[in-house]
Amino acid sequence: MIFHATPIPGAFVIDIEPKVDDRGFFARTSCVDEFAAQGFRFVMVQSSVSWNARRGTVRGLHYQAAPHGEAKLVRCTAGATFDVMLDVRVDSPECGRWHGVELTAHNHRSLFIPEGVAHGFQTLEDGTEIHYQMNSRYAPQAARGVRWNDPAVGIEWPLPEIAFLSPADQALPDLAMALRQR
Repeated sequence: MIFHATPIPGAFVIDIEPKVDDRGFFARTSCVDEFAAQGFRFVMVQSSVSWNARRGTVRGLHYQAAPHGEAKLVRCTAGATFDVMLDVRVDSPECGRWHGVELTAHNHRSLFIPEGVAHGFQTLEDGTEIHYQMNSRYAPQAARGVRWNDPAVGIEWPLPEIAFLSPADQALPDLAMALRQR
C-alpha cells in the first residue's frame, strides 16, 4: 500500500501495489500494521455500502461528533466518485479546509478519513457503489454534517447538475453553524 498525505492532517489517499499475473492482480487494501507505520491505529468495527443509481448524486458531508467520532476507509467498488473531506476539527490548523479525490473502480484508490473530518461525494457515473469501513459504530445521536454547497467552504464539485440530494442532506447546516453545534 502506498500512502499519500493530503492537505487535511491525518488524511491519506491510499494506492494499492498490485501483484500482477496472467489471471489479473491481487493487492492488499487494508492492513493494521501498515496503518500503524503511518502513525495511526485503524481497526474496522463496522462496514457499509452505498449504491447510487444516478450520476450526479451528492451525499454528505457527514461525520460523527465526539465521543463517537469515526475514522473511515472509503473505496469505490463500481463506477466513479469525487470524494470530499472537510476538516471540522476546531483545534486543527486546517479547520474549514476541503480536499477532493476521484475514486473509481478502475484506479482502486482508497481514502482514509480521520475522526473529526466530514465526508461526502458526488457520483460521476450511474450505478456507483462505495464501500466504507469504520472504526466506530454508527451512533445516530452523534450524527452531524455540513451543507454540501456552503459558499464559505467553496467545494468545487465536478458536475454542475445534482441528480439527487436527500432532504436530510439539504437541511444540513453551513460550516459556521456546524462548528457551533459540536
